[in-house]
Amino acid sequence: MPRLPHRAPLKALALTAAILVALLAHGGRAHAEDIRTTVVAGGCFWCVEADFESVRGVIDVVSGFAGGNVRNPSYEQVVRGGTGHLEVVQIRYDADILPYEELVHLFLRSIDPLDAGGQFCDRGQSYTTAIFARTQQERRVAEAAVAQASQELGQRVVTPVRDAAPFYPADAYHQNYYRSEDLILTRFGPRRKSVAYDLYRNACGRDARVRQVWGADAPFLH
Repeated sequence: MPRLPHRAPLKALALTAAILVALLAHGGRAHAEDIRTTVVAGGCFWCVEADFESVRGVIDVVSGFAGGNVRNPSYEQVVRGGTGHLEVVQIRYDADILPYEELVHLFLRSIDPLDAGGQFCDRGQSYTTAIFARTQQERRVAEAAVAQASQELGQRVVTPVRDAAPFYPADAYHQNYYRSEDLILTRFGPRRKSVAYDLYRNACGRDARVRQVWGADAPFLH
C-alpha cells in the first residue's frame, strides 16, 4: 500500500513563512506593538508637544484640554478660567519602545514640578501641571516617579497624579504650532508661527527655569 505524503513539513514551512512576514511587518520585532495613550499637563501645550514629538517611541502628540467640567471647551474659555480644564497634551506612544515609567520620568524633568501656580510666565490654574493616570498600575508608576523626583530635588513635587479625564483636542490653530510656517501677527510684527513660538519660549523663561531646577537631568533644553 503506497504511503500518503507527509504534510506536516509543509504546514511547518507555511507557519515559518507567516512568522517571517509578521516580523518584517513589525520591523523584525518578535512581539506586537503596544500602542497606548497618556495625557499630561505641563503648562503651555505648544511646548510639551514640541518636546515629546522628538522622543523615540512617540507616535504623535495632540494639544488640548482635560480635567474640567465643560464639554468641548474653546481655548479662550480655558485661559479665561472657570472651566476647571488644564492645557494638556495627549501622547500616543509605543510602550515597547518607550515604557510608561520612562515617559513620566522625562515629563517631570521637562517642567517645574515645584510650582503650584502655573508654569514659568503662564500663571493660573489652567497652566498648572498634572499626570492623568488611566489605570491603577499607571497611578502607582506615576506616584513612584513623583516621589523619586521629590527625593532628587530635596523638595516636595506639587505635580498631582489625577484620574484619567475626557480629553478635548484644541482647534487646528494650536496644533503643531512650534513647527508651523503659517504667518501670524505678533507684538514683534508678522512672524511665522515657528518663529513666534521660539520667541515666546525664550521670553517665558521655560528652559532657563527647567535648567535651574533639573540641571543636566533636563532632557529638552533648547
